[in-house]
Amino acid sequence: MSEKVQESQFQITGMTCAACAIRIEKGLKKMEGVEEANVNLALEKATIKYDAATMNPSAIQKKIQDLGYDVVTNKIELDITGMTCAACSTRIEKGLNKMDGVLMANVNLALEKATVEYNPSLLAPKDMIQKVDKLGYGASVKNDENAQETMDQRTREVEIQQGKFIFSIILSLPLLWAMAGHFSFTSFLYVPDAFMNPWVQLALATPVQFYIGKQFYVGAYKALRNKSANMDVLVALGTSAAYFYSVYLSLQTLGNGAHAVGLYFETSAILITLIILGKLFEAKAKGRSSEAIKKLMGLQAKTAKVLRDGEELEVPLEDVVTGDILLVKPGEKIPVDGEIVEGRSALDESMITGESVPVDKTIGDKVIGATINKNGFIKIKATKVGKDTALAQIIKVVEEAQGSKAPIQRLADNISGIFVPIVVGIAIVTFLVWYFGVEPGNFAEALEKMIAVLVIACPCALGLATPTSIMAGSGRAAEYGILFKGGEHLEMTHRINTVILDKTGTITNGAPVLTDVITEMDEGEFLSLVGSAEKQSEHPLAQAIVEGIKEKNIQLRDVSEFEAIPGYGIKSIIEGKEILVGTRRLMKQYNVEMNDVLEQMETLEKQGKTAMLTAIDGTFAGIIAVADTIKETSAGAIKRLRDMGLEVIMITGDNQQTAQAIAKQAGVDQVIAEVLPEGKAEEVKKLQQQGKKVAMVGDGINDAPALAIADIGMAIGTGTDVAMEAADITLIRGDLNSIADAIFMSKKTIRNIRQNLFWAFAYNTLGIPIAAIGLLAPWLAGAAMAFSSVSVVLNALRLQRVKL
Repeated sequence: MSEKVQESQFQITGMTCAACAIRIEKGLKKMEGVEEANVNLALEKATIKYDAATMNPSAIQKKIQDLGYDVVTNKIELDITGMTCAACSTRIEKGLNKMDGVLMANVNLALEKATVEYNPSLLAPKDMIQKVDKLGYGASVKNDENAQETMDQRTREVEIQQGKFIFSIILSLPLLWAMAGHFSFTSFLYVPDAFMNPWVQLALATPVQFYIGKQFYVGAYKALRNKSANMDVLVALGTSAAYFYSVYLSLQTLGNGAHAVGLYFETSAILITLIILGKLFEAKAKGRSSEAIKKLMGLQAKTAKVLRDGEELEVPLEDVVTGDILLVKPGEKIPVDGEIVEGRSALDESMITGESVPVDKTIGDKVIGATINKNGFIKIKATKVGKDTALAQIIKVVEEAQGSKAPIQRLADNISGIFVPIVVGIAIVTFLVWYFGVEPGNFAEALEKMIAVLVIACPCALGLATPTSIMAGSGRAAEYGILFKGGEHLEMTHRINTVILDKTGTITNGAPVLTDVITEMDEGEFLSLVGSAEKQSEHPLAQAIVEGIKEKNIQLRDVSEFEAIPGYGIKSIIEGKEILVGTRRLMKQYNVEMNDVLEQMETLEKQGKTAMLTAIDGTFAGIIAVADTIKETSAGAIKRLRDMGLEVIMITGDNQQTAQAIAKQAGVDQVIAEVLPEGKAEEVKKLQQQGKKVAMVGDGINDAPALAIADIGMAIGTGTDVAMEAADITLIRGDLNSIADAIFMSKKTIRNIRQNLFWAFAYNTLGIPIAAIGLLAPWLAGAAMAFSSVSVVLNALRLQRVKL
């Protein structure tokens, strides 16, 4: 096999017969660059030989997917150490993406994390770690166990930078004092003679240059060894030029006992001190930007009381397994997701659902881990533990969103990749122009201008501009129960101009309730008979009637006979009486006279209610109506969306009359009614074809296709897991106000990112020419560079104070 021809294997899913294998084989063989393709149906594996110069594994995977099948891929997160600027993260990202088998690699400078999707048939995590090590950085596989370790690492990073800064400032202050003594306007300042001695200055500057500044030399060496450049290269070049030129001047004073004038020891030392100060502020700010994750992790219980072999044991939370019976006393946190098997209580679920009023729970009800048991002793059976709990899933979504890239970041990434070599070129040109042109032969002056250019141009702020805003914005949104699944969704949401709302469970509560009782007989007697009859039915409307009657404390009776008549209603015999409850057709079938009440029935139906006629022993007895009522917050939330200039549409499978009634109550002008579940996605497509950016909001399994195809899919968190999986945003609280909140948060975050990118670009584009023409001293350039990173991070942190 020639060097250019490579062999790769792909694990394929979705094949059902030999025809599938043949189809994939033929499709792959038609690709330019593929020399041989063999698909094994039994092993569900494809082995492909291809020309690496014209073909890559990603293109092969895309072809397999285009043919209607899928390739098994793994996703891994790596903790990265040693990155200092955007050029570092860009280099690691490029290095990982070039690896055979890597389908997508995304490196986040702010989180110091890499997310890699790869083909497990072609490479393993250790290969990626080795690649990162070869590039001059450190990598380790991220897992749940080291999440706390990462937090501790951030704390240690702050302590290390703090120690370096204190040591550096102690040594640098005498050098700064000596520099101040050179100016005429500081002639009143007493400068000890020792501070002016070049050898004393050398002794003070050397530890700063080579001990404190060691990280810049190591980083620069690793970068240059890999034929690239980063911030460390600029800092190492600038400070080394100042330091070694000062050493040269100091050596010239040997033998004549004179003090060298124009030493630059203070320039290199102060530069390093200021950059370390910037790193310290940056490390502290990065820690604050992950506050949302810390808060969510802090919600978890640390231990659980478990009943095992009849004995009550207190065990660590990670030891709880599915099926365990847990004891929860008043005031304690629910350890994991579960179901109550004994007792009743009220639970404070505000930390998960945002519902401020405690929710009454009894046997059979579901409970969510991390919520608080307010006032009763309960036993629960663990149904979801560890990574499967609702809180763990929320933490996972927030972490993934914070680690992802928004499309807007690509611009910064592209620029940072070529930025440092360009800056080094500008710095050299600046030196030559000053040395040969502006002040011929003045080496010191030309050197100073070159150092200023090198230092002001460090692209740290550029690399932090987007990820810090994404971290802060998605974290703040999570605190309000809005889970963005990625930076791209956070960016897209602000472009939405059309919102489609599913009716049932989204605008409405999703559960019908008893609304009207019309009868001329005693209401208690009437409801007792109707409730007893309906109790035998499994129909959701029947259950709503029975629940409503029970709430009125009306006793139900024994039923001697029961018959469900599909499409018509029910027939029961209670205490010798024949009870009919159902449609007009049922009444007509049993010859019940009811002409006088049809007008009343139509009035109820126009209000969006389902009305049922009742007859006792062949005589009309009354009407009972149920309706899926709209949520208290729906009308206000929809008005808010319309006030934001958004087009709001309701979609439902209900008939036009019922749909219009609900829409009128909710304040929706446009209604798409009588839509089959599979038709919802088609309606979304139609609107997209009109050039609209569509958000679909739903909560049911039948909404999943529409959620997936919409520009932004929003799942109501109180709905099904399938809907939440298909959506781009999960609204945990089930309140339509969260839609407006999500759009508002997206707009705030994008505005913040643009501000950050503007300032990051402004610092460099304005700073470089100012430094080049000699209006910026090197130490001022260092301060400006450090301040640029800190200001970008602090601006991003403003998002953590946004009120929704």
